[in-house]
Amino acid sequence: MTIACFQQDIAWEQPAANRRMVEEAFAPVGTGADILVVPETFTTGFSDNMATMAEPPEGDTYRFAHRMAQRHDALFVGTWTVALGPEGSRVVNRLHWVKPDGSYGYYDKAHTFRMSSEAAQLERGTRREVFEWRGWRVKPAVCYDLRFPKWLRTANPPDYDLLLLCANWPASRHGAWSTLLRARAIENLCYVAGVNRVGTDGVGIPYAGYSAVVDYKGQDISTLAPDEAGVVLATLDRGALAAFRRHWPFFLDFD
Repeated sequence: MTIACFQQDIAWEQPAANRRMVEEAFAPVGTGADILVVPETFTTGFSDNMATMAEPPEGDTYRFAHRMAQRHDALFVGTWTVALGPEGSRVVNRLHWVKPDGSYGYYDKAHTFRMSSEAAQLERGTRREVFEWRGWRVKPAVCYDLRFPKWLRTANPPDYDLLLLCANWPASRHGAWSTLLRARAIENLCYVAGVNRVGTDGVGIPYAGYSAVVDYKGQDISTLAPDEAGVVLATLDRGALAAFRRHWPFFLDFD
């Protein structure tokens, strides 16, 4: 399994510009990846206007994601806000996984960030999700979810192989980001891919990136330099993961 991660400098509240940026960034990848991943709220940034900028479930960004999945013969994974219910009265921060045939699944962010306006604007998701893609079991998560190990805990035996996390994680807390990515990998005996943004947002908050793909031992496979936009590819080995789990079945003692 090969993952392509785009550490993006998101153009503040400019969906069309961000979609063009993502298209250009992944163009050199061609069909060389199985999954394309972008940061949380990649079309708008983590804005106080996320609710008003929400799209219908199969709006412009869904159609863009489908085109990208088709073009690259890969799963496209990212979050954008979606308006639900009568007249869009309910809004969620929804992580989508869109397949080349246009079918898709989603996970609604369960832990909306109460230290920002997100928790007041958006409805929390309540369902854990695991999906399959090309023989891999993948658990989706979004940014603040990373701080909640019980929410991300695998089963006994493990029910996922890869934790896939899209984020807008500020530079001031990058130490926690890097530590928690590796902790979740170690405790769940899984690969973890964490894709963060860089740059400074529209209210002056800087983001340092530190996007990384790590293995089940918490060791780096691929990383992106802090403060640098770009794409990195990482190839994962399911056989090595299975062998490690057989030899070190720590999950047998999960509470």
